[in-house]
Amino acid sequence: MDQGRMKGLVSLIASLAAVIYLILIAAPLPPAFAQTIVDEWSTVKAPPAPELKPVTIDPKVTALLILDIQKQNCNMERRPRCVASVPKIQALLARTRAKGVPVIYSLGTGTAADIYQEVAPQGGDPVVTSGPDKFLGTDLEKVLKDKGVQTVIVVGTAAHGAVIYTASGAALRGFKVVVPVEGISAENTYAEQYTAWHLVNAPLVSRQVTLTKTDMIQIP
Repeated sequence: MDQGRMKGLVSLIASLAAVIYLILIAAPLPPAFAQTIVDEWSTVKAPPAPELKPVTIDPKVTALLILDIQKQNCNMERRPRCVASVPKIQALLARTRAKGVPVIYSLGTGTAADIYQEVAPQGGDPVVTSGPDKFLGTDLEKVLKDKGVQTVIVVGTAAHGAVIYTASGAALRGFKVVVPVEGISAENTYAEQYTAWHLVNAPLVSRQVTLTKTDMIQIP
């Protein structure tokens, strides 16, 4: 190929490259990249419901955590779904106590006297006070390890507060975590739905968590 033809070919390639470049930068980005999750909020489809699984616990190495079931935040004005959960928690509490499972309580504020009488502490039941993560600034981990606990059953309110943070904290500390879905509550169903999804999908946490129902928990 002579030098003139070579120069012409190089010029043609350069022109084509310039045209392609202009097309690419002018083309609109695909919707997935052009919008944020807030832009697409109303179009997001909820994933399938997670599977609820039966679980058999060993009462010798299990503890029941009852989180923030107190009058300040578990009431008909603020969280009627929490009030509705109390009888389920009460029934689970009775079964676990009968098998010698230790029960540990948490508060956000106030005192143990603020906990609903139906599920109130007895005797020397430990009570910790903290924000959403009940491991933060408390001796909860020590209490559990001193009792030889390997599995925790977590119930309480709010689902997207005390439950999600404490259950995740327990999972990340190596505890097996059992969450009966009718024992967790929030101001609305979306918060409960998100919590359930998160606990069985979050990295590392999901390996340790079993979602279930109170009547699917077997205590030999």
